[in-house]
Amino acid sequence: MRLGLQALGEVAAPRVDPRDLEVGIVHLGLGAFHRAHQAVYTEDAMAAEPGPWGICGASRRSRAVVDALAEQDGLYGVLERGPEEDSVRVVGAVRAALVAAEQPDALRDRLAAEGTHVVTLTVTEAGYQADHPDFERDLAGGAPRTPVGMLVRGLEARRAAGVDTPLAIVSCDNLPRNGAVLRDLVGDFCARAELAGLADWIADHADFPSTMVDRIVPAATAADRDTASRLIGARDEATVVGEPFSQWVLEDAFRGRRPAWEAAGALLVPTPGPTRR
Repeated sequence: MRLGLQALGEVAAPRVDPRDLEVGIVHLGLGAFHRAHQAVYTEDAMAAEPGPWGICGASRRSRAVVDALAEQDGLYGVLERGPEEDSVRVVGAVRAALVAAEQPDALRDRLAAEGTHVVTLTVTEAGYQADHPDFERDLAGGAPRTPVGMLVRGLEARRAAGVDTPLAIVSCDNLPRNGAVLRDLVGDFCARAELAGLADWIADHADFPSTMVDRIVPAATAADRDTASRLIGARDEATVVGEPFSQWVLEDAFRGRRPAWEAAGALLVPTPGPTRR
């Protein structure tokens, strides 16, 4: 039996019913770390405080994860390798998945949707390089290839659609002041593309909180998938592996709606003031 919605009732179920979830979060960079970290926090937050926080994940170019999730109705196991024994949980927070390079319009529409309140990113340091050739290509127009280009195109469509609800754009990459770095890159893109009006609109409607994330998430092996499948009671080809320890610290700089991540163990901290010398 393959893991999926039809298997629910016979195997360990997610902590919230995935069939009831509306998409309220778009995630750029649908890799193992996101699925073992932010998606887990988000599902636990919904278990504590229900809300429309299903995730639409976007892989930049690869279909592998998207196809694996599609075959399992978005469900997958998080295999926790503990010091004494292994455990697994099934996660159902990811309710849609797409390939950005193949479906740029679908991604744009998700970012522009009134029901989207949060965008999260795990795109590695390469996604923040303003001197990358793809950044220049995105400035020239066409289907965007960079996370910044994707964000700007989505924000442009959001503004054109008259969506005025605040949007939080949350970098989850390990960069110092990652939120401020991303905000400045978006502003630089708008300036170089001569989108001054959009830059002003973004300043009024989007927040870029900084974050710190921590969890060791090694690449899953065939043996990991076998172990997860045995513990779940159904075949799981989308297993991710994580250590028991996990941490997420977020700057509390949200004007709009967000999941109750603090109820799932995340730390919400005040925006730091200016440093005195």
